[in-house]
This record gives sequence, C-alpha cells and structure tokens, in this order.
Amino acid sequence: MGPLELLGHPVRLRIVHALRGGRMLTTAELGERVPDISKATLYRHVDLLAGGGILEVAEERRVRGAVERRYRLRLDRASITPEMAEQVTVDDHRQGFGVAVAALVAEFNAYLDRDGADPISDLVGYRQHAVWLSREELLRLIEGMRAAILPVLSNEAAPGRARYLLSPILFPVEEQSHSLAGERQNDVPQGEGETDVNH
Repeated sequence: MGPLELLGHPVRLRIVHALRGGRMLTTAELGERVPDISKATLYRHVDLLAGGGILEVAEERRVRGAVERRYRLRLDRASITPEMAEQVTVDDHRQGFGVAVAALVAEFNAYLDRDGADPISDLVGYRQHAVWLSREELLRLIEGMRAAILPVLSNEAAPGRARYLLSPILFPVEEQSHSLAGERQNDVPQGEGETDVNH
C-alpha cells in the first residue's frame, strides 16, 4: 500500500493526527485519544501504518512478559508530496475528500462526547464563506493562510498546549463567469453567502 492508500482511511488519518507534534505513543495510549475505535480495529490500522513506513517503532520495552512498542510518526512519509499530488485523479480527490470529512466528523463527535466538552470556552468554530475571487486574489488568500498556519505546524506537544484539528477546505462551487463576476461584486450586500458558526 502506498502513502495515498495508507492515508486514505479515516481511522488511519486520525492515528496520524494523534501522533503529530513529536509524540511517541503506545497503541493503548493511542486508544485513549480515539476512544470510539475498538482495540482490534486500532491495532490493525497501526500495523498497516507501521508496515507501510508511516509509523516507526521509537521504543520497545517488556511489560509483564509482553513487548510494549511506542510509535512515532515519520513526517517524511505522512504527507502527500507535490509529485504525488500531480498524479491524483478526480476519483482520488473524491475519495480523499470523503475520508477527510469522515475523520473530521468522527473527531468532532469524539470531542463532544468527552466529559466537560465546552465548545464556547474551547473557542470551537466552523465557518463556511462563499467569496468571489480572481486567480490572483485566490493565490494571495492561499499564501496568507499558509503564512498563518505553517509556523505552528512544527509545534510539539507541551504543557499548556492542547491538540486542535484545523481543516482548511477550498474549492470553486461555480465556473468562472466574466459578466456575472463583475455584476456580483457591485450587487452583493456585505456578508451575503457567509455561514459563521464560531463561538
């Protein structure tokens, strides 16, 4: 199984999320972070990720006659390279988006099911904005988002830090229309098309 296939499953994607930030976790510790996944399912997917080189054994120790393994993420294998991205088909995108959304829904439900979950004090937010952009404006928006996100991607787990899931999603919902685009920029009231659920 290649990286695209390995990362193309909601459970495996959640395992990868849980190990980001330089964490080294046993399968039991991973299970505490994804409590809605059965042990058998979790072990099977950890084995697949380790066999595919996305996880590696960082430490081994003997506990009550059994070998306990602590896993860490191989960052060089846990992402889609630009070369891989060029080979992605429309059907691959369809499947990958479905996996990403399924993982996101599962993570959000697991958060809400935790004792003491408080979306207001935790500043939980999910927003959708419908915006009109030229190609140049789109590129500036993407660069601005990257500039905001990239510096924190290398943060490691530390006291005072909680793990957040940030999932930027961007795609055109209409084909470009030269005549309509000019009219809409003048006609749309400020704020139209924005769905903001952010506490």
